[in-house]
Amino acid sequence: MEKFTLHKGLVAPMDRENVDTDAIMPKQFLKSIKRSGFGPNLFDEWRYLDHGEPGQDPATRKPNPDFVLNQPRYQGASVLLARRNFGCGSSREHAPWALDQYGFRALIAPSFADIFFNNCFKSGLLPIQLSETQVAQLFDEVAAFPGYQLTVDLPRQVVIKPDGTELPFDVQPFRKFCLLNGFDDIGLTLRHADKIKAFEAERMASKPWLNNRIIG
Repeated sequence: MEKFTLHKGLVAPMDRENVDTDAIMPKQFLKSIKRSGFGPNLFDEWRYLDHGEPGQDPATRKPNPDFVLNQPRYQGASVLLARRNFGCGSSREHAPWALDQYGFRALIAPSFADIFFNNCFKSGLLPIQLSETQVAQLFDEVAAFPGYQLTVDLPRQVVIKPDGTELPFDVQPFRKFCLLNGFDDIGLTLRHADKIKAFEAERMASKPWLNNRIIG
């Protein structure tokens, strides 16, 4: 998982409340057994005018010119600004995977659905909760200033606006530790790889019958 320390990026506004995980990653794309390749189908039913299915070449699709991520001024955005209750609905992990694989590094909203919020951290995404007033002001500023960027400073836990104004945010210490070091659940376990190998070696030496295999 990529480390998250200091990130400066273009902001894209998702001006809808209660955006659910089926809108973020529609159900037909959950058939894949891989954890990669979901970025092109992020917000698929809003992003394209034709119906999408797994395996389609995005170059053959019909993009919706009115959808925010298809507008030229938001190309390359890596910070998503959203309204309340972002990520509600089913608990599919594919939703944060798709956001990450599209290129987003941070999400800012007044509130997130609990399971989605937790899954974001496991995918290397930083979900940031700010007040309704702060988020509304950010929406106004993004609309007013093309190329609007924000800097997210995770060590200091602040969002820095172009004028230097700092917006503090909360993050649990353990989640912050994992993001700063790029540890997902597997990465956390692998920190103890030497101890795990030593334990397995000692176990096999003291209980060799556990290493038997039934063939046939």
